[in-house]
Amino acid sequence: MEVSAQGLGCMGMSAFYGPPKPEHDMVALIHHAVAAGVTLLDSSDIYGPHTNEILLGKALLGGVRERVELATKFGISFADGKREVRGDPAYVRAACEGSLERLGVSCIDLYYQHRVDTRVPIEVTVGELKKLVEEGKIKYIGLSEASASTIRRAHAVHPITAVQMEWSLWSRDVEEDIIPTCRELGIGIVAYSPLGRGFFSKGAKLVDSLSDQDFRKVPQQLPCLH
Repeated sequence: MEVSAQGLGCMGMSAFYGPPKPEHDMVALIHHAVAAGVTLLDSSDIYGPHTNEILLGKALLGGVRERVELATKFGISFADGKREVRGDPAYVRAACEGSLERLGVSCIDLYYQHRVDTRVPIEVTVGELKKLVEEGKIKYIGLSEASASTIRRAHAVHPITAVQMEWSLWSRDVEEDIIPTCRELGIGIVAYSPLGRGFFSKGAKLVDSLSDQDFRKVPQQLPCLH
């Protein structure tokens, strides 16, 4: 799988970074990025939830789909207002079918497990993803926020194409074990928030411009690697 060095993460268009942005403007932004040479578009079923995939599906019309590699994620659900991480086979398959429908595509290029479900062996989750590859519903398998040992175990079941991690000048812990493991195994690395969630582009005054709906104003518990 080959993509442009810079991809477009679509999360902030629909969720977490303040209220959802106007659909027309976001479709125009995606089209502008593709025209500028970006070939990786990154989403997740939890962005919204679901609304970002629907937005992306609209942006893919008119020949855009053929020009990009499409990535989305599964694994975080909100049921009855409760956040839950799931990686059981039934959920994996149902989540994939839902994303395919919302995106309006027959195949997802890169399908990530967004967070690792510690109740389900990674071999079981990747085993189901392997079946989806064999069925032509996804092309490549990815992991997000996984430890080096989990990456190795997953890779033994089916080649892992990419690992997505927060990696920037102020988030360097992945360089100790995870980056070397990916380099050794030939796994691509997708760095999210490379500009420190906007702080490296606007500075500390960024906080003053954030709405109360922006999760960057709320103390967050850092994700645990599994």
